[in-house]
Amino acid sequence: MNTKIFEPTEENLIDAAKIIAAGGLVAFPTETVYGLGADAMNHEAVGKVYAAKGRPSDNPMIVHVARASDISLLTSELSKTIVTLIDTFWPGPLTLIVKRKPNVPDVTTGGLDTVGVRLPDSDIARKLIEYSGCPIAAPSANLSGSPSPTRAQHCIDDLDGRVDCIIKGPDCRVGIESTVLDVTGDVPTILRPGIITAEQISAALDMEVEYDKSLFVRPEARPSGAGLDAGFSADFKPKSPGMKYKHYAPKADMIIVEGARDRVEAEIQRLKGLNEGIGNKVGVILFEEKAFVEAAHEFFADLREMDKTGVDLILAGALSDTSQVGFAVMNRMLKSAGYNIVKV
Repeated sequence: MNTKIFEPTEENLIDAAKIIAAGGLVAFPTETVYGLGADAMNHEAVGKVYAAKGRPSDNPMIVHVARASDISLLTSELSKTIVTLIDTFWPGPLTLIVKRKPNVPDVTTGGLDTVGVRLPDSDIARKLIEYSGCPIAAPSANLSGSPSPTRAQHCIDDLDGRVDCIIKGPDCRVGIESTVLDVTGDVPTILRPGIITAEQISAALDMEVEYDKSLFVRPEARPSGAGLDAGFSADFKPKSPGMKYKHYAPKADMIIVEGARDRVEAEIQRLKGLNEGIGNKVGVILFEEKAFVEAAHEFFADLREMDKTGVDLILAGALSDTSQVGFAVMNRMLKSAGYNIVKV
């Protein structure tokens, strides 16, 4: 396949939208990460996304809309809670899990009776969706399991020749995927943490929200090639991307070092020296203390850079999970490392 690389001009966005409307695939920037988009209501088009990414078919998509009112295309249940969340956080990096309408294809929802919906805070993304004339299903624009793409070059590296078009927009402002909030039950529940925190959501709703229990599972690794994050059975039905399958993994082995800052720094240097002494190339990811927003912005890009430079081992300093943004980045870091943690 000959992949077109478009600058995000008005004319090019119109042409890219025509590709979406015709059942094609377009990678495009959002404020969180780059997405790989297809017409969410077109069964065959969404199927192409799974094929291009090598994505398991029960891993549900997040559907992106051009304006808040378009959520009514996907659900008929608009509670006071949903309206408050939309008014407070949209456009922005918050995905709402809602009951879907019957016209939403099973392939888009991973066979669930719910669908994830968000309104991105990106003019490029919203224009593309508007010009396409349809909601766009868009997981991250990378090969399944690899670090999420936060720069256009990341999409080109993974998907050139596999998709119809890549929009070469700016680097993503946030750098980790949206917060996913399930609002189908009595208590709003965070299925995937992100830059919008439980504290912010609770303040907006004037009620406590919960974290899904799976976020606190630190499982033993499954045998190589098992595909699932340990702790989940094969028949587990994830409501959100990132809950079941291996995610964000660099090519190199990765170890997280957790503990007091001075001990973490010393252990990283010790492990670095030992590994370099036997000929391994070692990369280090160590963010400044409390630089949680910066860590969110840089983490996936750092993993990609490590892949490009061909390191054999990545040593990463753990972030404090007492910060809710730090917790969100640690969620990705733990999955990247396959829960390989050294405590000091």
